[in-house]
Amino acid sequence: MWSDNETEKDFLNFSGTAKTVAEMILQAYGKPVSIGVSGQWGVGKSSMIKLVQSELKQVEIAKSKDKQFIFVEFNAWLYQGFDDARAALLEVIASTLADEAKKREKGVDKVKDFLKRVKWLRVANAVAETTGALALGIPPGIFSSVTGVLEKLKDGEISKDEFDDTKASIVSLKNQLTSFISPEEVNSPPKEIQALRNSFESALEELGITLVVFVDDLDRCLPKTTISTLEAIRLFLFLKNTAFVIAADDKMIKHAVKIHFEGLEEELVTNYFDKLIQIPIRVPGLGTQEVKAYLFMLFIENSGLEEHDKEAIRSKVCEQLTQTWQGKRVDKLFMTNLQSDLNVKFNSELVGRIDTADRLAKIMTTSNSIKGNPRLIKRFLNALSIRMAISKSQGVDVDEAVLIKLLLFERCGSTNAYDDLRVKITESENGKPDFLKEWEDLVEDGKTPSLSELWESKDGFTLDWLSLPPRLSDTDLRGALYVSREYAPMIYSDDKLTPEAQELLSALTENPDMALSKAVGGMKKSVSLTEMNVIMDKVLQKARQVEEWGTPNILESCIFLSRIDQSLAERFKAFLDGLPSGSIKAGLIPKITDEIWAASLLAKWKQNTAYSSPVRKAISLKGT
Repeated sequence: MWSDNETEKDFLNFSGTAKTVAEMILQAYGKPVSIGVSGQWGVGKSSMIKLVQSELKQVEIAKSKDKQFIFVEFNAWLYQGFDDARAALLEVIASTLADEAKKREKGVDKVKDFLKRVKWLRVANAVAETTGALALGIPPGIFSSVTGVLEKLKDGEISKDEFDDTKASIVSLKNQLTSFISPEEVNSPPKEIQALRNSFESALEELGITLVVFVDDLDRCLPKTTISTLEAIRLFLFLKNTAFVIAADDKMIKHAVKIHFEGLEEELVTNYFDKLIQIPIRVPGLGTQEVKAYLFMLFIENSGLEEHDKEAIRSKVCEQLTQTWQGKRVDKLFMTNLQSDLNVKFNSELVGRIDTADRLAKIMTTSNSIKGNPRLIKRFLNALSIRMAISKSQGVDVDEAVLIKLLLFERCGSTNAYDDLRVKITESENGKPDFLKEWEDLVEDGKTPSLSELWESKDGFTLDWLSLPPRLSDTDLRGALYVSREYAPMIYSDDKLTPEAQELLSALTENPDMALSKAVGGMKKSVSLTEMNVIMDKVLQKARQVEEWGTPNILESCIFLSRIDQSLAERFKAFLDGLPSGSIKAGLIPKITDEIWAASLLAKWKQNTAYSSPVRKAISLKGT
């Protein structure tokens, strides 16, 4: 199995780009710089910023100097829904500087002043509210509270005693807030923010460091959290001795800006982003050579080779990748030659996996479902490992090459074509897809078969898949389908659905957003409860592919079905209760709280410490 976490080991020759980013920070010589590392989900942005940090550390080691860089890693996604991302970023930076000042025994007073201002801003909620409250000497938040209480008192909604108690609480809170900064220091929001910036810049200068802030997973956040984090970053931009490296898909960020500032023109959206990001850098896309190298290194990493041999191989592979533009290749032959060059020996299992990687690379690069995405490649290999483990534990004889080919079609081919393949396998007496023979024969002869409309693919995937060994037409595939049941059940004749039911199933599994549309709502009236249970089978099978249950697309389909009948609701409830506790995320709670069947489930989760504290806190916030 391969972890989905970011890594400091470079399998894709990203080091060149990482060195470039590090060099930009170095050559700024203390001048402010903001760098955007952009790329789609799963392409390696998180790993890229880890490599940048590693490069900066290497510079410090090479120069034999005291630490000249202090790093702050901030993941905005972790705070979504539970904390003000702006205030959280401020406090993370302040706490990091406080720890560093204490270690160095230097700049302590300057950092204390900065920390004091951050704490005041956080408690007073001045980061979120830029009202005139500060100018009146009333901390932001309290001013609006007083107004609200007065309105309620006027309308007779609260008693005089309740108002007196509220007033006393407000006075007490104000006294606590002014203990951070005396009232005479608080002038107006612009002046207070400038004082914060001055204090921050002064602390960095006193410490003699450059603060490098790495902001990750911003493109996973809801628009509100995204903008909140960007606004906090803006507080520190263009101050001396600061560098921000922001890893996010720029398209997602621009989308968040457009949603948050409703009605903003496209040009203004771009301008907003460009003012925050001085230097945009895109994570390089992967071609066939890079995908081969990545697959090779994943298999090398999980082999029994010594660590120093793995590192030597990794170094040689990355070196070769830098020369692919000259026609040099990272392929099976190159890996074979490395054994003699580095005096290492690959066992038969590793040789087989390198051969598999060599064959898979092209189709994993060109397929629209993977497109050389490193995270999707890992997920494919992890799914393969799980299925091979199932086959061994249950005594099902499955050839790994056959399973790879079938899994590849499942993940990258047409859903309808894969369903057609499964039906024909299960309805065959010997489990062999005989209908593939004619196509496989033609492909082997270098000819292009005439595929049925169901099996045609615009990206040429089906033809590439047919040419990939082994042939399947003369292979019993029932065992391979059996261990693939977590994706889709084996379909027999009694599972067949009416056209209306099939249309509903397609809408719920292929485009869950349609689940709430009028078309689907009307369609369900012509589908029987028996068919609804078959549809629920298929939807839950797809739901089992989801690794993190926050707000995945398939959730809407599950909720849609749970509202049709109590029996379907109980099935979905049992499914959620059976998920690993670590896969349940706080974002799921608001989506299901109001469902009739959810109360007992959420009450159970709230009392169970196996579920994360954010999940249990989200349940509490919803009043369950």
